[in-house]
Amino acid sequence: MAMLQVRDMDDRLYERLRFAAKNDNRSISQQVITILQNYFTSVPVKTKNATEEFLKLAGSWEDSRSASEIIDDIYESRTSSTRFEALDGIFD
Repeated sequence: MAMLQVRDMDDRLYERLRFAAKNDNRSISQQVITILQNYFTSVPVKTKNATEEFLKLAGSWEDSRSASEIIDDIYESRTSSTRFEALDGIFD
């Protein structure tokens, strides 16, 4: 059976490892093996590039109205809000 020795481990990291092993009723060696097994057997999740996802949307919205009709619709749908009215003079 293979052996693994780790040197120069940060004390805080070792204490977290020891704490996790104690909570799971394992030795530190068993805890390390469990962590490695979980890491290598988990399904990798591909992170999405936000820019690429945004660019995929380019041109995906179509509307038969003209730009001025869309702008008029936006203006008409606006409502008045008292959200930023000064109650104590901060925004005067």
